[in-house]
Amino acid sequence: MRVTLMIPALNEAKALPATIANVAALDPQPDEILLVDGGSEDETVALARAAGWRTELSPTRGRGPQINFGVEQAGGDLVCILHADSLLPPDAITHIRRVLADRRIALATFLPIIRGEKTRWFTTAHNWWKTYYPIVTHPHLFVRGVRLLFGDHAMFFRRTDYLRIGGIPADATIMEEADLCIGFARLGKLRMTRKPVITSDRRIAAWGPLKANFIYLKVGLAWTFGMRHRLKDMYPDVR
Repeated sequence: MRVTLMIPALNEAKALPATIANVAALDPQPDEILLVDGGSEDETVALARAAGWRTELSPTRGRGPQINFGVEQAGGDLVCILHADSLLPPDAITHIRRVLADRRIALATFLPIIRGEKTRWFTTAHNWWKTYYPIVTHPHLFVRGVRLLFGDHAMFFRRTDYLRIGGIPADATIMEEADLCIGFARLGKLRMTRKPVITSDRRIAAWGPLKANFIYLKVGLAWTFGMRHRLKDMYPDVR
């Protein structure tokens, strides 16, 4: 099946060179590489075009709206959302096809390893623990198979399934992955695979590990208790 690798981006010129090199080394290559830009004011789009990537400007800024727009535009049967500061394993495309060959799986991710100058093992472990938060926060959803698979895990799914559940809610700009997990759980299993993706520690480097993990926890609790309107203010930009 055709695979679209989609990168939602905004002012990611600093992170993109490493991502471009990583994507160029994938074997096999994705059938389509699509960068969905939110109106960058730096060289993000120019870098993507120079790499031969297809670029599209989203009519609405925000990761949720950009992902929705990107899936609509995607030419692949399978779509993997890759954050601009995350790096896939060389056989990622084969892995995506193999996992989604199981029709029981509706949504899957890679295993995130947070790394910069050093590997952030505590926050990496917290990322794994967070996937089980619905045991406490939404037990009625957990028994239905909901597990929180976050975007920096490099989520992948069937395009038709995404369109079937209506994608990400229009007002979701933070924690949009959590809403997506709830939607996909209606169709099948959610799975975090053991194949690693390396994701940047830039937030931890900017905030420090204690503050970063406190912010992650605070945002997760705010989402749980329906305080979506406050999430953006709780999650400052570090680009």
